[in-house]
Amino acid sequence: MHAKGTKRTNRVAGDAWAPDIAGAAGPKYKAVTAAISAAVAGGELRHGDRLPPQRDLAARLGIDLTTVTKAYDLARQRGLIVARGRAGSFIRDDARSGEVATAAQSDIAMNSPPIAAESGLVEAMTSALATLSGIDGLARLHYQRPGGSAADRETGAALLARTGLACDAEQVIVSAGAQNGLHAIASAMLKPGDRVACGLHIYPGFRAVARRIGVVLVPVAAMTAAALEAAHADAPLRALYVVPTNDNPTAATVALAERKAIAEWARGAGVQIIEDDAYGLLPDAPIPAITSFAPEIGWYVASMAKIISPALRVAFVRAPDVAAAMQLASFQHESTVMAPPLNAAMLSLWLADGRFDTLVGAVRKEAAWRQKLARTVLGEARHAAHPQGYHLWLPLVEDRNPDTLAATLALDGLSAVASHRFAVSPGAPNALRISLGGTIDRRTLSRALHRLAAHLWSPGGAASDIV
Repeated sequence: MHAKGTKRTNRVAGDAWAPDIAGAAGPKYKAVTAAISAAVAGGELRHGDRLPPQRDLAARLGIDLTTVTKAYDLARQRGLIVARGRAGSFIRDDARSGEVATAAQSDIAMNSPPIAAESGLVEAMTSALATLSGIDGLARLHYQRPGGSAADRETGAALLARTGLACDAEQVIVSAGAQNGLHAIASAMLKPGDRVACGLHIYPGFRAVARRIGVVLVPVAAMTAAALEAAHADAPLRALYVVPTNDNPTAATVALAERKAIAEWARGAGVQIIEDDAYGLLPDAPIPAITSFAPEIGWYVASMAKIISPALRVAFVRAPDVAAAMQLASFQHESTVMAPPLNAAMLSLWLADGRFDTLVGAVRKEAAWRQKLARTVLGEARHAAHPQGYHLWLPLVEDRNPDTLAATLALDGLSAVASHRFAVSPGAPNALRISLGGTIDRRTLSRALHRLAAHLWSPGGAASDIV
């Protein structure tokens, strides 16, 4: 590191830096961020350098202050700079040059938990790694038996009990995320031509699995026992696929009474239940799982990536019985061998020492704050959302293109995915799923939501492409 104020050969000190963005294509804020990235790559800016104050840089470039503010925010999201309050903005010590460090390397179409300001995740992972580096702990990091270690299966059983789903640890397998678990379930109990009921819009991962196997998806307009009974009367159903709490993408939650009714109907009809409860453990008061009312016909999946962090590619999958769990473990082993043993072991430690609840609580608190912000900016009547979830479902008028609006919102850093990405069949209502989570920070999210609000109505008062 250099001493402050020391000049280096062939470059200027950070405070005096000013990029040449004349003729740059696209938004100017992106041009400034790209210039910062290029300056780091070329050695013009180095780790620890202080960037010019935003107002000073705006004056040098002849652009408005908000453009520079937006550029610095984007640079921070890309891991290039760090803001230190009144001291200013500095090139990060671990800044990586080029587009490798950009948010564009993340799949913004994925619905990820928000990063809480004081989540404690890094500290929790560091502490867990130190514990697991001991002689006994290292054994947990080797190849595990199919389905996961006994300790990690017990962790899964303890977590599923929070949704009212009592089960033996041998009924639980540890999978490498929910998608891996769904793949194992579908491979174990579905065959070509089977009819599986689901919503009008569903998680694309399950839709892809169904397509690969040759399953016929049967969309129902409402996730109710009556709607399922009607679909079953048309032609027998083999299974039901449902995200019961904070559905992805519609944000709908099946009420307790309806869960009991669905379970009772499924048992009487002989229909299996595939319950993808990705967000079920995030609310402070989880609703009992549908499977808890019909455990002998239910396959239940709980993802840790959706309630803590995508860094944890671990899910717990509960089969109807031990024999079915052994079959699941076999299919899971064929596709991924095992879930990341370090991640699974961390979760077991966190559940034992109480950090699990602290980490989930931090995500819950941040999600609730962001939902309150969305309600304040957008109003409550325009969209569907769970008060402790981190995505919105925003209906659109039928004759407008959701992809166009999604692309516009992406320029402001807001993840929006058109409804046809989730639709089971053509003709489903147009909408956008908007994520409030991921790497976007509070200030950027606020500005992006205000931009979205500006799209709700034209200056003349006429409705735009959102209803």
